[in-house]
Amino acid sequence: MKFRTVAGRSKAALALTGVGGALLVTGMAGLGPTPANSSSHREAPLIAGLPQYDTTDLYAFRSPDRRNTVTLIANWIPFEEPAGGPNFYSFATDARYNIKIDNDGDARPDVTFRWTFEDHYVSEDTFLYATGPVTSLRDVNLNYYQTYRLEKVADGRTTVLVKQRRVVPSDVGEASMPNYGALRSAGVTKAGPDGSYRTFAGQAEDPFFLDLRVFDLLYGGDFSESGDDTLAGFNVNSVALQVPRSELALQGRTAANPIVGIWSTTDRRGVDGSYRQVSRLGMPLVNEVVIPLKDKNRFNASAPRNDGQFLDYVTEPELPKLIEAVYGVPAPAEPRNDLVSVFLTGVDGLNKPAGVTPSEQLRLNMTTPVSDDPDSLGVIGGDNQGFPNGRRLADDVIDIALQVVEGELVGQPNDLADGVDANDVEFRDTFPYLALPASGSDASPHPATAPAPKDQQDGVEEFFNNGVLPLILTGAGGGGLLAGAVLLVRAHRRQPRLQPATA
Repeated sequence: MKFRTVAGRSKAALALTGVGGALLVTGMAGLGPTPANSSSHREAPLIAGLPQYDTTDLYAFRSPDRRNTVTLIANWIPFEEPAGGPNFYSFATDARYNIKIDNDGDARPDVTFRWTFEDHYVSEDTFLYATGPVTSLRDVNLNYYQTYRLEKVADGRTTVLVKQRRVVPSDVGEASMPNYGALRSAGVTKAGPDGSYRTFAGQAEDPFFLDLRVFDLLYGGDFSESGDDTLAGFNVNSVALQVPRSELALQGRTAANPIVGIWSTTDRRGVDGSYRQVSRLGMPLVNEVVIPLKDKNRFNASAPRNDGQFLDYVTEPELPKLIEAVYGVPAPAEPRNDLVSVFLTGVDGLNKPAGVTPSEQLRLNMTTPVSDDPDSLGVIGGDNQGFPNGRRLADDVIDIALQVVEGELVGQPNDLADGVDANDVEFRDTFPYLALPASGSDASPHPATAPAPKDQQDGVEEFFNNGVLPLILTGAGGGGLLAGAVLLVRAHRRQPRLQPATA
C-alpha cells in the first residue's frame, strides 16, 4: 500500500471539512475501527445506559521514555462531569475490565490483562466523598475509595501482577484535594517481574478530541457546526499499563514477532454469577459509525474471530453515502478493500501479521522506531509510529479516518478534518501520560474551543485568497460551507508530507 505527498491538499480539505467529519464517521465505521464520533462513547443502545461498563477509547504505543516497553491505556465512563457529586465516579465492582492481546494474528487472545475493583468506606455516616483535605491516597479524609487487582492470563495460567492498590480518586475540587498532581503520582506503581511493569488506575481528562456535532446531520447539514472540542472538560476513568515488549510478543521474541493486535472488553457479572461481555473496543469509531443500530449490541458482545459477520459494513460503509447525499461529495467506489486493509488486517509491510484473520483490533508493530517528531496524522502524515500503527494519545484519529474514508488510499487525496486538531489539555511526558482530570472546582469546565468570530473572518479571507472557493461551493454550496471551511483553514494547516510505502 502506497501513500502520496500531501502537499497542496489543504484547500480541497477545507471545502470538505464538514463533510469530512461525517465521512469520517461513516467511512471509519466501514473499516470497522475508526469512524467519526466520540471514539466509543455511548455507541450502542444497551451500553449507553451502562456508563460504568462502557469502554470509550483504547490506546497502544511504544513508550517514548522507556522504549523497550509498550503502554496500554483503556478508558471507561464517558462524559464525567467534574463536579458530579456527591457520589463521584467509580469502576463497577461486578465487572472485569480487560485488555486483550493477539500475538499470532488468529483473532484470539493470547494474553489478557484483567482489572477488578472493590469499594471501601471510612464511614457511611456521612454523605461526603472526602471529609477534609486529602493529601495522600491513604488519607482518612478520603471517605470513599476503591482498590484494584490486576491479573495476567496467558497460556492457561493466571498471574497476579497487583494484589491490591489504591485507585486515584475523582478530582472533587481544590478544597478537598489541594494537590491532585501528588495523588496522581502516588497512584503510579511498579509491578510484574523485577518491577518492570508500571500500572495506574484512576480518573483522567478524556484524551479524545473531536467535534461531536457531526451527529447533528453532519455538522449542522451546512458546516455551520465544527471546530469545537465538545469533550473538553469531561473526565473518564482510566487504567494504564506499561509492559515490556517481550511480555506481549509471541514466544517473547519481539524482533521475530513484533506485531500484536489489541482490544478492550468489559465483562459484567450476571445474577447467576457468570460473566458476559457487554462492551468491546479496538479501533476507534467502529461501533459508532460503521455498525448500524440493529447490530450494535451484538457487536459489543462479539469476539474478533467472528468479525466476518460485520464485513459488509466495512466494504460498503454508510458514511460516504451520507456525505454524498448531504453535501454532494462523491463516495469512493465499493467494495472498500482499502478500508479492510487499514482497519481489519493491518497495513501491508507495516503492521499486518502473516496469515492474519481479518478482525477489528488495534494493531501495533512494536519495533517501529519511536518518532522524535510525532505527527498527529500518523502514518498518512509520514509518521509510521502513529495511528493506525497503534494509537497515541495525540493522534488525530478523526482527521485520519475522514481522509481515509473519503478515498485517501484509492486515488482521492484530500485533507478532510473536523477542525479540532489537538486535545484541549496537554498530555504529560511520563507514564501514564494522560492529562490530569478537570477539577470539580472549575465553574466552567467545558469552554468552547471553536474559533472566535474575528478568527473566522480572517480564515474566510485567507480562504478566498487561496482561490479555493469554487471547489468548496461546488461540493457543499452555501454560506454554511464557508463557515466550515474557515475552521479548516485555520486549524488544519499541515506541512507537505511524504507517506511511507513500507515499514
